[in-house]
Amino acid sequence: MPGNFAPFEAKMRADGLSDAAVAAFKNAYDALTSGATGMIPESELTPASGVPKLVDVEAPEADAQLLAKTVVLKLNGGLGTSMGLDYAKSLLKVKGADTFLDLTAKQIMQMRDDLQTNVKFVLMNSFATSADTMAFFKEKYPTLYADPNLEFVQNKVPKIRRDTFEPALWPTKPSVEWCPPGHGDLYAALLGSGTLDAMLASGSKYLFVSNSDNLGATLDPKLLSYFAQSKAPFMMECCERTANDKKGGHLASRDGQLILREAAQCPDEDEDQFQDISKHRYFNTNNLWIDLEALKAIMSQHGGVVPLPMIKNKKTVDPKDDSSTPVFQLETAMGAAIEC
Repeated sequence: MPGNFAPFEAKMRADGLSDAAVAAFKNAYDALTSGATGMIPESELTPASGVPKLVDVEAPEADAQLLAKTVVLKLNGGLGTSMGLDYAKSLLKVKGADTFLDLTAKQIMQMRDDLQTNVKFVLMNSFATSADTMAFFKEKYPTLYADPNLEFVQNKVPKIRRDTFEPALWPTKPSVEWCPPGHGDLYAALLGSGTLDAMLASGSKYLFVSNSDNLGATLDPKLLSYFAQSKAPFMMECCERTANDKKGGHLASRDGQLILREAAQCPDEDEDQFQDISKHRYFNTNNLWIDLEALKAIMSQHGGVVPLPMIKNKKTVDPKDDSSTPVFQLETAMGAAIEC
């Protein structure tokens, strides 16, 4: 199978992307060109079981010392294009005049008051959402905006021609040659931006991650304490699937190891079983707890990457032109780190 990564690296370097971004994309590209499909067939899986319930968690609430070591991170890279918006989805009004970001900012400030601790707060924006988001915080929440570490920006990756495995070119609209790498880019963006090292240098150890449009995802001091006591490198908050969740990714076990299977990783012939909520009962809420020291260690062990499984999407280079060059868009899911 063809495959020459050098043109991709040159393209990414020319656009100022970091070593970590290049290494993460190379990991996915090498999987693609080695013949990996990214598919996880049902025959390899058994349903996840024995997932602990939050109501059964026994741990004291986190104290001020533990909270001081914790960072709350919101994923804020998505545009509201599916809702007819050309700006960050989190700037959509959801309650009166309040947007997702209004309510998130108020939650953070209230949490700081309630816990009497200045819990750190960070946004992972994208190239498409950074300007609007930072302007919003500057105008409405200057105290939060004043933090020089309020944001870092996720990466972008080149689209790949399906026929030659070379970078896709579209000179009339060069911006469409790039695509987002999925929220699995969290790890490369943390490392490549210097944010991971800065967090560790400031004494942070625990990271709580959630989507910016999930207003129910707030830091639970009891769950933080439970995670810290567990000494686990990674923890995922899950919910039981309902009929409304059947098309979303689910937890499963493969060779005794918990994994996350997304819809794009399910072969067509297994779709009915993928959507069987009585069999695969748990979905990933994308609320993750990460030990930053463990994250740094695993990335150092693997050449600066978290070795996440590749997800392959078939698209056209210009998403608004079905006759444009057929491409692959490679992405990863941050929750897949459960198997790393």
